[in-house]
Amino acid sequence: MLTTAAPPRFLAALATTLLALSLAACGRHEQAKTQPPGGGDRARGQLLIQQYGCQTCHSIPGMRGPKGVVAPPLDKMALRTFIGGKVPNTPENMIQWLQNPQTFDPGNGMPNLGVTATDARDITTFLFTLK
Repeated sequence: MLTTAAPPRFLAALATTLLALSLAACGRHEQAKTQPPGGGDRARGQLLIQQYGCQTCHSIPGMRGPKGVVAPPLDKMALRTFIGGKVPNTPENMIQWLQNPQTFDPGNGMPNLGVTATDARDITTFLFTLK
């Protein structure tokens, strides 16, 4: 019976390759965990929430100024299942909701504030950090 063993060099190269692939995958996973959904600028989104006056109606963690009680608090927004109790809480839906909330639920209490697509993306990115 003839057996052939893999040469030690081949095994070492295989082990090195597998280790490199594992580390690369971990790096991408860590990067994905630190990049909040929405694809925007989290810090800019936080500033925009103040500029649009969202805290006038909503209580928002970490925000200075009024603590609105007219609308639901936005704490743990990233963990919620629905937006406005109507649509699945996804970054895409949040962006659209911020631009025109009446499209999803005509007559709801959230006014159309004229939020631009870029601003909606940044605000969404911030809101998805609230856990």
